[in-house]
Amino acid sequence: MDKEQMKNKVFEVVDKKQTGVLATVKKNKPHSRYMTFFHDELTFYTPTSIETHKADEIQDNPNVHVLVGYDGEGYNDPYLEIEGTATIRDDQGLKEKFWNDHMKHYFEGPNDPNYILLEIKPSLIRLMNDGEHEPQTLEL
Repeated sequence: MDKEQMKNKVFEVVDKKQTGVLATVKKNKPHSRYMTFFHDELTFYTPTSIETHKADEIQDNPNVHVLVGYDGEGYNDPYLEIEGTATIRDDQGLKEKFWNDHMKHYFEGPNDPNYILLEIKPSLIRLMNDGEHEPQTLEL
């Protein structure tokens, strides 16, 4: 599979299922939680509050690991393993771009000062269970 085909498969997976797991590092150990992921090409974003443990953890260690795409319907569901680094983004344009009404439960709106995005720049993306015996890897 060439790089463009792989990118299109990545987009298919994350566009179909946006809920995934974000793992950060806390005291040299992984700390995982479910999150919602959006993307702009191969840059991923997840909304959160600046007042969360994950924001603190990313400030201390920006290395993250993401699992996204698994439907839970069977052993062959395609999903992504993403290794990368995260940055806290408070850019108003990005906050408006990725805002949706599901976030009203947590934030007053895209102007809420606690609402931020975690921007994840992948160094490696593995496409798992896509009909291949071995994972397909995209190194960035």
